Amino acid sequence: MASLASIPQPQPLLKKPISNLKQLIPQGGSASSISWGGRNPSLSSMSLAQTHQLLSITHEFTVTRLRPVAVAAETPAATAAEEEKKGFVDEMRAVAMKLHTREQAREGEKEAQGPEEKSPTQWEPTIEGYLKFLVDSKLVYDTLERIVEEAAVPYCRADGVANVSGIVSDAHFCCDQESRNQQDGVDAEFRNTGLERSASLAKDLEWFREQGYSIPEPSAPGLAYASYLEELAKKDPQAFICHFYNVYFAHTAGGRMIGKKVAEKLLNKKELEFYKWDSDLRQLLQNVRDKLNKVAENWTREEKNHCLEETEKSFKYSGDILRLILS
Repeated sequence: MASLASIPQPQPLLKKPISNLKQLIPQGGSASSISWGGRNPSLSSMSLAQTHQLLSITHEFTVTRLRPVAVAAETPAATAAEEEKKGFVDEMRAVAMKLHTREQAREGEKEAQGPEEKSPTQWEPTIEGYLKFLVDSKLVYDTLERIVEEAAVPYCRADGVANVSGIVSDAHFCCDQESRNQQDGVDAEFRNTGLERSASLAKDLEWFREQGYSIPEPSAPGLAYASYLEELAKKDPQAFICHFYNVYFAHTAGGRMIGKKVAEKLLNKKELEFYKWDSDLRQLLQNVRDKLNKVAENWTREEKNHCLEETEKSFKYSGDILRLILS
């Protein structure tokens, strides 16, 4: 680097203030090629005011020219903050959408293997199969809603501090009475969300009975899923929440489409209670999203990943029940 001593001695100082650094830059040149009457002045020979003026203009020029670089450097942090703001439900949705087939969703990455993985427009459902589907679905919703309704103790960490990351039984975790009392409201958050489907399914099955159809007993797919949910509720709150989310939210999206197509082919377009909600569905879903995000705030990254990894099992169990429609 050149020393200040090597810089040629300046001509007389500036005769008038500089209003814009660009005035000093030759066309096609840069800040380093500023002309000062053929010579470069030494900062040491300028007055304090002139030096300050030059440095201010140079700073303005540099910030203006380099601003895109600064913004680019800030982008990763801004993106990370934005992702954090979205909440954990967005992560669950992203994983779930990838497990759809390309015929089921734009974000789907799977290739359709069986007829149930194709678009519902290509299905050939049967009344008998649809009744099996409704019966097994009711068993799953009965189980989910009973688990939430009867849960006395939320997930607590080993140190005895209550944590709203899920629901388990007294047999596996123990909290003091004060912690339990504080958490009563947390349990209630997942009760009466407005997304419950058990009562609606009961009405639909009664309607089919009145039409002369025989209502079957729950079959293997529904029994297996209900049993698995019971198991998760006792020991694995993160996995349970994954199923809770996927069962309820999937029904409000793809489930409604399936119901509409089946109704067109089998029920003279009759809309079942299973596909109706008493309040604004968008708001109901947003309320539950907010509660799920709040729950996940207390999870470690490892616990969140464990929840996401359970998505594939949720799809498998639900897919087994869905397949009944075509039986």
